[in-house]
Amino acid sequence: MLLYLVQHAEAKREEEDPAKGLTEKGLQDIRKVSTSVANLNLKISQIFHSGKTRALQTAEVLSEYLKPEKGLFETDGLAPLDEPQIWAGRISNMNGDTVLVGHLPHLGSLASLLLCGDKEKNVIDFKMGGVVCLKRLDDGKWSAEWMIVPVN
Repeated sequence: MLLYLVQHAEAKREEEDPAKGLTEKGLQDIRKVSTSVANLNLKISQIFHSGKTRALQTAEVLSEYLKPEKGLFETDGLAPLDEPQIWAGRISNMNGDTVLVGHLPHLGSLASLLLCGDKEKNVIDFKMGGVVCLKRLDDGKWSAEWMIVPVN
C-alpha cells in the first residue's frame, strides 16, 4: 500500500478570509504538484480530507488530476491537533493506495509514528501543497519513497 500525505496548500490569513480558503499562489502550487503526481500514473483508491476549507480545496484539485477510484471524502482524525494513532490504526486495515490531505502538526506526527514509531520525532519536513509518499512494506513497517513540493 502507498500512502500519500498532503499538507494543504497556502491559505489566506484569517483576517482576510475567516474560512481560510487557498490563496491564488496556493491554488497554482497544488495544480503544479498535482500535474507532476498525475504524470506518475498512480492508481489512487481514495482521497480523504479534514473538511477545513483549505484541505477541501487542496483535495478537490488533487481529485481532478488523480481521479481516485472510490472518490473524495471528508473525514475526522485529520485536524491539526488530532492524535496520529487514529489514522495509523485505520490505514493498518486498508489496502488501496490512499491520499490524506490535512494539516501540521498532525501530518508530521503521523509520518513520524509510521516511519519510526515515535510521533514526537520530526522526520519529514512538510511543505504546503507538497505530497509525501510512504510505502507499507511486507513486514508492516513503512518507508519514505518520495516527496514532491511546489517550487517557488
